[in-house]
Amino acid sequence: MAEPSWQEVLRVRLAERNEREATFAPFIEQYRRLAQQTKLLKERNASLLRAVSSVKTNPNASTILVSSTGEEGNPVQTAYIASLESQISSLRDELATVYKTQSQNSQRLLSMNETLREKEEAIRIEVENLRKANDELTVLRRKVDQHSELMSEKDRTVQILHDEISTLQLELGQIEERNQTLTRDNAKLLQRWLDTKQAEANKMNEANEYYEEMKTRHQAHSSSGNGDLSSPTARTADLTPNG
Repeated sequence: MAEPSWQEVLRVRLAERNEREATFAPFIEQYRRLAQQTKLLKERNASLLRAVSSVKTNPNASTILVSSTGEEGNPVQTAYIASLESQISSLRDELATVYKTQSQNSQRLLSMNETLREKEEAIRIEVENLRKANDELTVLRRKVDQHSELMSEKDRTVQILHDEISTLQLELGQIEERNQTLTRDNAKLLQRWLDTKQAEANKMNEANEYYEEMKTRHQAHSSSGNGDLSSPTARTADLTPNG
């Protein structure tokens, strides 16, 4: 959640100021009306005073005067006083209305101040929540960065292991190929050794057969009385092949 810009903060504060100042607008309007009425009354009173002065200066020109006994007051002055009393009564009524409006506005101002206080408290709570959210966001971003670094390190490790596995597989293939070659060579050597041993065995068998044959011949000669024949063992040794 982003923080409000300074333009938004300024706009909110100006709106709050206008709202506070608008509370006094009814008072200002009432006093303006009173000032206008006062001005009009002053002008009217001045006109009446001029009329009274004119009557006093030239009584014959006035059609409002009564008998010349002078026991009754001047009608203009009486009308003037009645007008003033009516105006005073009207002003009192207007003043009472103003006081009433002022009281209502005061109550409204108190209510608005309470509302403003509640809003300020709510804003303070929101600002605190925003600060906590920003702190949590900072922590989460740090964790994300750490996780990204860890994943990058793991990726590098996996790549290294993959390269090592490829190298080992290549070496294993070479070793298997060498083993197959050695197996074939060993098979050939074994076959040659077996062939050699078989040849030696065949020679031994031939020698034994020859020995048995010579022994049989010797026995045959011995039985016929040929005593000067050499011993079978010596003759067999002479006739045995080398190796």
